Amino acid sequence: MTYLAAPARYDAIPYRRVGRSGLVLPAISLGLWHNFGDSTPIDVQRKLLRTAFDLGINHFDLANNYGPPYGSAEINFGRLLREDFKAYRDELIISSKAGWDMWPGPYGQGGGSRKYVLASLDQSLKRLGVDYVDIFYSHRFDPHTPLEETASALAQAVQQGKALYIGISSYSAGKTREIAALLREWKVPLLIHQPAYNLFNRWIEKDLLSATEDLGAGVIAFTPLAQGLLTDKYLSGIPADARINRPGGGSLKQEHLSDANVERARALNKIAQRRGQSLAQLALTWTLRDPRVSSALIGASRPEQIIDNVAALAHAPLSAEELAEIDKYAVEGGVNLWEKPSTDFA
Repeated sequence: MTYLAAPARYDAIPYRRVGRSGLVLPAISLGLWHNFGDSTPIDVQRKLLRTAFDLGINHFDLANNYGPPYGSAEINFGRLLREDFKAYRDELIISSKAGWDMWPGPYGQGGGSRKYVLASLDQSLKRLGVDYVDIFYSHRFDPHTPLEETASALAQAVQQGKALYIGISSYSAGKTREIAALLREWKVPLLIHQPAYNLFNRWIEKDLLSATEDLGAGVIAFTPLAQGLLTDKYLSGIPADARINRPGGGSLKQEHLSDANVERARALNKIAQRRGQSLAQLALTWTLRDPRVSSALIGASRPEQIIDNVAALAHAPLSAEELAEIDKYAVEGGVNLWEKPSTDFA
């Protein structure tokens, strides 16, 4: 059956300006890091994308190595784009990234070399079946490649019409400022930074948010739910269908589910319940409390999760008293898998 998007899809969700650019993003975007590889039935993927778009989520975030296996999320999304969303292409923001290992040999091991970045982009466009992506990211800082080389490759992607905007992910504040300056030499602005950010991983508050604000760049926070830790899924133990037990779920580690983290999640859940929210909704409300955060990037395995997450946007802002109470439990939880590149190391 031909898919017809909900007529009122843009009434359900607010859109936020991305820095000082002309682009807006939905306050909640859908990431395809997990649940869009070949281990997830295509009909499930279709339901997730349709649910998101019908709620006004028009930004779908991918990367070359999303799956499993690597590349399969882009292939599957490309299929659904052709079958369901072709008529809506100009309404969509589609992003991809290059930075982590992708194919055998020295040129496919990731990083920021011109060879790897531009070859990866061409491969992504082929898998997606599109002429361009809306946002193309350097997925991580590469200390082994001159930043000038990475910046020139990203700028070339824009000049060739293969990307409309450029972003970076997991860069330190200092390197963010450096690459923004290099991109300006090519008259290509840095649009957006995509860092890991959540109640148990607050590293961007030190100096990255101020850097992006100075540069006029936006921020889209990934893992705002700490890969499920900031939901009700693990409050009473590890369920059998948890990500940690599924193919490609190794990014959620046993140590992330430490007794201390779970206890803090339970305390935060009590605050959420007093507000009439789920823990996930509270985590999203908190992540989006700062106007410098353009969007929160969620993942989902069921349509109901997307619906619940979007409902967070209807709740009242957090009061000063609530924020102070949350701060007692919103402390470093050892969940930042991307700490090395964000501190200028491989």
